[in-house]
This record gives sequence, structure tokens and C-alpha cells, in this order.
Amino acid sequence: MVNTMCRHAFIRPHNQVHSRAQAVNEQEENHNYLLNIKFSCFVSKRMWSTIWPVLISCLLLISLNALGEESGYCSTLTEHTKDLSNNNLTRIPSHLSNSIEYFDVSHNNIASIVHGDLSGLTHLCFLKVTHCGLQYISLDAFSSNSEMKILNLSYNQLTVIPNLHLPQLRMLDLSSNPYPSYALPGSFGNLSYLSILAIGSTDASSVNVDDFVPLQNISLKKLIFGDGTELQNYENGSFSQLKSLWGVVLKVTFCQHFDIFSNMIMDFDQTQTKKIQLVKLFPDQCTIRTDPFMAFKDLRVLSNLSIVDTWINSSVMVKLFKNIWKSSFEETVFLNITYNEDSPDGFQLPKQNHTTNLRAFVLDGVHHHQYHYPTFNVSMELVNKLTYLKFSGTGMNILPCNLISAIKSLQLLDLSNNLLDESGFWWFGCSSHKVYPALRKLSLSHNRFNDLAEIAKNVNDMKFLESLDLSFNSISIDKPCFWPPHLIELSLSHNNLGNDIFRYLSPYFQKIDLSKTGISVIPLNISSLFPRLTYLYLSFNSIQVIPVDLRALMLLSLHIDQNAVTFISQKSMEGFPKLRTLKAGYNPFSCDCDSFWFLTAFNKSLLSDWPQDYTCSTPPSFSGMRFEMYEHAWLSCQPGLQAAVVLLVLFVVGTALAITVYSCDGIWYTKMLWVWMRMKRRGYKRADRLLNATFRYHAFISYSQHDSVWVGSQLVPELERSGLSLCVHERDFEPGMWIVDNIIHCVEDSYKSLFILSKHFVQSEWCNYELFFAQHRAISVNDDSLVFVLLEPIPPDSLPKKFLKLRTLLRRKTYLEWPADERKQRVFWCNLKAILQTVDQSKILKDVATDIAEMCPLVPVKE
Repeated sequence: MVNTMCRHAFIRPHNQVHSRAQAVNEQEENHNYLLNIKFSCFVSKRMWSTIWPVLISCLLLISLNALGEESGYCSTLTEHTKDLSNNNLTRIPSHLSNSIEYFDVSHNNIASIVHGDLSGLTHLCFLKVTHCGLQYISLDAFSSNSEMKILNLSYNQLTVIPNLHLPQLRMLDLSSNPYPSYALPGSFGNLSYLSILAIGSTDASSVNVDDFVPLQNISLKKLIFGDGTELQNYENGSFSQLKSLWGVVLKVTFCQHFDIFSNMIMDFDQTQTKKIQLVKLFPDQCTIRTDPFMAFKDLRVLSNLSIVDTWINSSVMVKLFKNIWKSSFEETVFLNITYNEDSPDGFQLPKQNHTTNLRAFVLDGVHHHQYHYPTFNVSMELVNKLTYLKFSGTGMNILPCNLISAIKSLQLLDLSNNLLDESGFWWFGCSSHKVYPALRKLSLSHNRFNDLAEIAKNVNDMKFLESLDLSFNSISIDKPCFWPPHLIELSLSHNNLGNDIFRYLSPYFQKIDLSKTGISVIPLNISSLFPRLTYLYLSFNSIQVIPVDLRALMLLSLHIDQNAVTFISQKSMEGFPKLRTLKAGYNPFSCDCDSFWFLTAFNKSLLSDWPQDYTCSTPPSFSGMRFEMYEHAWLSCQPGLQAAVVLLVLFVVGTALAITVYSCDGIWYTKMLWVWMRMKRRGYKRADRLLNATFRYHAFISYSQHDSVWVGSQLVPELERSGLSLCVHERDFEPGMWIVDNIIHCVEDSYKSLFILSKHFVQSEWCNYELFFAQHRAISVNDDSLVFVLLEPIPPDSLPKKFLKLRTLLRRKTYLEWPADERKQRVFWCNLKAILQTVDQSKILKDVATDIAEMCPLVPVKE
């Protein structure tokens, strides 16, 4: 950590000491005076000396992200990633999965990469081999890796820049290797897609024109050159060959050969380079007597200058700005610089007789080691055209109103990472409406502000302020806040505010950042609270659910990542009809039916962090699984579809059953079942009466109408002449009674049931009814009351399905056949009469009645 102590900061006119109020009054009278800005900061030099290598090592990653079109080259999904860093490997392992796209073997002891080491990784896209002591790479080492797009070989022991035959390569880092020359192999001319190159060696002290010739026809966009050492020789035109360059990071130190520095700068200006970053430009305690920046005044293309992690004296700073104001630079950035005042008058920059292009000035991290305030005397004419000003990490605790008020065109002011609070920013001599006449965006992040109501009151004086950043402060809410209608963006992230914060915000806000503010519930009336809300950031909170009744009709972007949301429902998303961006990763999603719609139907193009930030949390069996890999039960999560399927299955089964029943005379059997139940019920009711009942008939005759001639002419006369009482339906059925009831009564009132079987009988529906009821009665009373007379031959196998029982009866029971021979007919009549006659009719009738009353078990009669 860096321990910074800043006592205070104040402003006074040149060569005079005034109070704050006097300074403000003089500023109003004359805007062309010189100002003396004093800062007092004491920093540990040792600590800062350890930071710059870390910053430099991050430059490549920053560069990769700077190119929007370069992002997303390689998959970082878990199943396509293999990290074997810090494993004490001496060579790349074999038998690796062919699906690996991202492979890291950094911080091992791999001295060489030869053919076969990576042959199995045919889909390899990203390879990182850093801090491995790598000394040798064979010509065919990457012959099987034609899809590689990013290769990092930095911080190794390569003494020769390797030949690379990687047609898809986009980004290459060869920095921090001890090769003695920057001469690129001819194979680099085939790297057609190369857009970012990092190259630097402590052993290479010169740059020749031929070194970068292979890249003449390559559309290289960004170059990171050098390794923190000073060059001894540079041939003019070496870098001007790279015509497509738009950004350069120069990690070369200069203390003596400033002509090399000038030549390099002029070469970059001849390309398309707009931005140049100078890292550790001067070594510590370097004595500079000449003007190293004279070439700046001749620049025409370069527009952005950044000086990073550099020790710089006040005398050199004066030379720098004199040339900056004459140059094409529109933005100047100082990042983590150490300032040393080596002249008695400090930084003196009087009025210049020319216009300046400078529109943005950034001072982010200024440190010095002298025990007095450094002095900056600057003519206001040199800064009055600035539109963007940043003083960050300076230890400021009092706003320099005189300086800022002189910049009438200032639109963006960043005072983050300082020691400001309400009393130091809005102090009594600092009038907001005069100091910020055109200010639109103000950042007060990482300061010491705490009273939100006081802040809201004061920003009313900033008539054009649209955006305010109060993140990383100590904001508290205890009084109503009255915000100006022109303020439409507010960031309160990383303040402990709670759910009540929504009541203290303005209905005019269009963009609100409440990330990590202790919110657990989103108010349902957010649409009425903020009718113009288009951007809402609620990351890093404790929100468990997006309410289904939530409505934000104008919302375009919602960030709700890093919360406690377990699922996102369709109804909750219906409240955001204009949503274009949703960020909801790193939530404990439940992989079940609650997430079914989000997983299958939600438009994933709206998710800026899909799929890498979405994993299952519950149930435990799926914990850690990537959300998109979850194989859900598709049918089980759709109740409507389930009902449709069930109804369809029931319909199909019902239809099949109906067809089966119809083809098997199921309707008839159903009717018979119903009638049987009626008979059963009647049997119970008449049980007592049957004990004393007598039979009216010896036999009930069942026959087909087609056989009525034989029955009427032969059967009935013959039997009745023998004294037998017969029941014939044409004669004995009771008029007006239902036919089925007549059949039942006649069967029950008859001792025997005589069936005249013929081909016509088995085709008769009513004959079938009569057979059914008679059989049921025979089973119920446990007797042998069925008598069959076969009038003509009927093959049993030819009987219809509904006469299946008759087929069984004919196989099991003996039946009488009507013979054609007259002599045999006499025998037929004798047998039939014997079956129908009884010795003691009353006794038999009583026995039968007793059997019916006792309801014997329904078992078939055994012969």
C-alpha cells in the first residue's frame, strides 16, 4: 500500500499571499493573472518504486481491452480452459483434451517447445507461457495450432525472436526476453491479422530500419515497445513503416540520447498514431539540461500524450508544457508521477503568444518528497479552453476555486480519490454558479462526503450539471433532498444507504447507480418514483427477487448481478418492454422449473455477461454447473403442455377403448351389466318373499321369431299335452311392461329355461338377453335350470363374439338335438319331457326359493 498524507491545498495569486475570500475577489476582477497552486503531500518513495512494474505488466491487458473488436477472440468457459500454472512442470503435458482453447502454463520450468508438445490442441486459441525460463521454440512447434489468436511468451529467456506461422494470430507478447536485436523474422509478414504487438528486451540497444520491415503490410494497430532501458541507436524511419498504428506504449528510458526520443516521436507522428504513452520516461534523479520535447511543436497527428510512472523535475515540467501548448496534443495525462521542485520559483509558465489545442488535462497520482508546498504559476490563458480536468490522488482537501473558475469552458471535472468533504468543496469563498458556469459532469468519488441533503442543495447552483458521481464516500440520509431538475445522472455506489434511499432521489433522474448500497428490495412503485429512468445499476446488493409487478417502462439497462436472485421470471421481465441490456451474473440461480423460461426463451443477446457468469447454485447436485449446460426436464416444466399431453393421451386411449368396445360388442355387455345390477338389487329386496314363492311355469321358452312355426306347431302342443305349463313370450308377456322386465319375470317364474338354438337364434339380440338372464338366475340359485335344444347344427366356433358364453356352455353341457327321423323324435320328446317334469313340484319350488334367498356364491355349476 501507498501511505499518502496531504495536509491541505489552497490557491493564491502570483507573488502575493491572500485569504480565500480575497483570492476569489481578485479572480473576478482579472482572469489573466498567474496562480500559485500549493499542494503538500508526503509519500514513501520506496513504496512507489515497487508499483510501476506492476502497472507496466498490466498495459498489455489494457491494450487488449482497448480494441472493442478484439474482445471475445477466445473462449474462457470452464470446459475449454486449462490452467497448469505454478505446477513445477518441465515440459508441456501430453494427452490433453482436444477441446482446450485457453491454455496457461506460466510460472513453470519449461525450457523448450518443440513439435508434438501442442499437436493435440488443434483448437487452441490462447496460449500463455510466461516466467518459464523458455529458451527455444522449434520452427514447427505450433504447426498444429493454426487457430491460435493470442500468444504470450513474455518474461522468458528467448535469445532469438521465434519464427511464427500462425495465420490467425491477433495478439503477440514477446516482451522481457533477452534477444539482442529487434529484427523480426520474415514469417511475421504472414501474420495478416496481427493487431497488437508487445516487444522489448534489456539486451537490445538499437533499432534499425530493417527490423520492422516484415510488418510494413500488416495492419498493426497497437505497439508496446521497450523494456525500461535506454536505447543507444535508432535509425530514422524504423517506426514510420507501421502506417496503421493508432496507439503506442513506449517503455524506453531517456536521460542522454534525447535525439533518439525526438526521432521516434516524429516517426510515430507520420503514422496514424493518435495516442502515445511514455512509461518511466526519465530515470530517477536524472539531470536534464536540454529540452527533450522540442519535437512536440512540430507534431501534426499525435493528439493524446500520457506520461506514466516517471520522476520529473519542475524545470523539465516547464519545458514539457511549453512544447505541449505549441503541439497538436489535445489531451495530456500524468499517471503516478513523482514531482521534484529543482528550481527556486517552482513551476513557472507565463502567458504564451499562441493558441493551444489542449482540451483535457489529467493528473492522477502526484507525489513528492519535499517538506514544503510546491509552487505552480500558470497563466490562465493557457488553460481556459479545457473541457475536461482531472485532479485525482493529489490529497486535495480544499477546492482550488480560482483555478477552476478561470476555465469557463470546463464541462467534465473529476476530483476523485482526494480528501474533500462538503466544507472543503463548497467553502464560503467558492460560489458554485460562478465556478462552474458550463460544468456537466462532476466526479467526487473516493472522498469524504457524507450529507446527501447538503449536497443536493448545493448542486442546485450548478445550472448545467447533468451527472454527479458520489461513489465510495460515507453518504448518510436523514433529511429530505431537493435535487435540481437538470441533474439526470447520479451514482451513489459503495455507500451504506439501505432500502430507504429511493425516497431521497429525484423523479428527474434517468440514470441511477446504487451498486453495493445495502439494498434488499426493489420498490414496486419505481415507475412512479422515476418515470424517466433508463439506466438502473443495482449490483452487489442483497436483492432476492425481481418483483413480477415491477414496472419501468423506459428502462433500457438493468444491472442486478452479484445479488441473491435465484430465478428470473417471464412476468418480471414483462415490466421492462424497452430493455436492451441486462446484467444478472454471479447470482445463486436455482436450476429447476423456476428458471425454465429464462434458460429457454429469454433473449440471451440482452445479457452482457452471458454465459460465463451464470452458474447453478441449487439443488446441490447441480451446484457449480454452468447455467447453459443444465439439462432441464422440458415437459415437466410446462403445466399447460402437460395438460395438453394428458388430454391427448386420454383421448387416444378413450378412442382406442371405444373402438375395442364397439368391435367386441362392449355396448351390449355394458347394458347387460346394468341390467344384472338391477336384477341383483331386486334379488336382495325379494329374498324374503321368495322363501314362500311357487313357480308358475315348468319352462320359459326362448327362441327366434324365425323358428316360431316349429315352436308353435310342434314344441308347445306336444309339451302342453303332457300337462307341462309353458311360458311363451308371444302369449304370456304382460302387455305394457318393458320387454326386459317381462324376460326377467318369466325367467324367475319358470323352473327351467328352454332355449331353441338355431342359426337365427344366435343372430337375435333378444335371444341373447334371455340367455344372459337365465344363466344369471341359474348361477344365483345354484341349480341346473338351462335346457338347450339344437334345432339345426351350429358349429361352436362360428358363434358371434357376444355369444362366447353360449359357446362355453355348449362345450360343457349336454344338449338335445332335434332329429329328422320320426322314430328318433319320439325319444327326443320323452327326454325333454322328463327334464321338465318334477316329482314334487311344491317341494322343488320351495327349495329353489330357499336357494335364492340364501344367495349362494356365484360359482359355475359343475356337471
